[in-house]
Amino acid sequence: MADRQIQRDCEPAVIPIVEIDEGSGFCFGVVNAIRSVEKELEKSKETLYCLGDIVHNSQEVERLEARGMRTISYQDLEQLRDAKVLLRAHGEPPSIYRMAERQHLKIVDATCPVVLALQRRIRRAYDSTREICAQIVIFGQRGHAEVNGLVGQCEGDALVIENPQEIESIDRERPVLLFSQTTKGLEDYAQIIELIGQWLKPGVRFEHYDTICRQVSNRIPHIREFAAKHGLVLFVAGKKSSNGRVLFAHCQDSNPRSVFLSSPEELSIEQLMPIPRSIGICGATSTPKRQMEAMAEAVKEILACGS
Repeated sequence: MADRQIQRDCEPAVIPIVEIDEGSGFCFGVVNAIRSVEKELEKSKETLYCLGDIVHNSQEVERLEARGMRTISYQDLEQLRDAKVLLRAHGEPPSIYRMAERQHLKIVDATCPVVLALQRRIRRAYDSTREICAQIVIFGQRGHAEVNGLVGQCEGDALVIENPQEIESIDRERPVLLFSQTTKGLEDYAQIIELIGQWLKPGVRFEHYDTICRQVSNRIPHIREFAAKHGLVLFVAGKKSSNGRVLFAHCQDSNPRSVFLSSPEELSIEQLMPIPRSIGICGATSTPKRQMEAMAEAVKEILACGS
């Protein structure tokens, strides 16, 4: 590392076992989106614009931008004409597709198949229940790109709830069709389902659908088990990653000696002290394996010179 003076001739007093979690790393949706970027960059010299960060991981975004991808905002999109634009795994509302058509933009759609299926499901539910004034309720993070895309399927006429305290914003006398953001936890969703059932007046129609991605939700019990078996856990994720924050919270709950890091440069000898018998390295669905491997190398370098 450039900013560290590594003394190779010193020997560590304690050599802990360092394990990288095989269950961590990119989920299918992120892998698919990144492969789409790489494929487009390989086959054409035409500028590829990506609407928003391809993944909530600054190092991965910088890697792809160095290869020719250009990240743009929604404001930038409004000014774009006759260009190629990639839609990331989170998905987008119908309004973006309509804008693209008006502005002669070529869309490379990398929406995660799980998210795409959920969008279509919400659209069908919205269209089929408008006559009875049903409420489409989405359990998710307000303002998140995926949630914005889901709300867009209802032309903006959907209620987003983030926690149990917001359930009282639901009309108790109108039918409710409940969906969840794909990356929410199963236990949290089960609690929301139970509380809405108690909140609605007896006899009011209430339907809820299992729309959580198991590839993401199954990581919670796995990462809790992984964290518990190590003396220290280094969790690697981008600061913007909502999935990273959720998984890290479970990691920390299982092992209080857990540290959130976005890059090896953030790691210090103080964070490793006292040196445990084993160190676990894991990450979010937006964390590539190579970043966890780089963190493992950083641990070895620091211990080699800090003992």
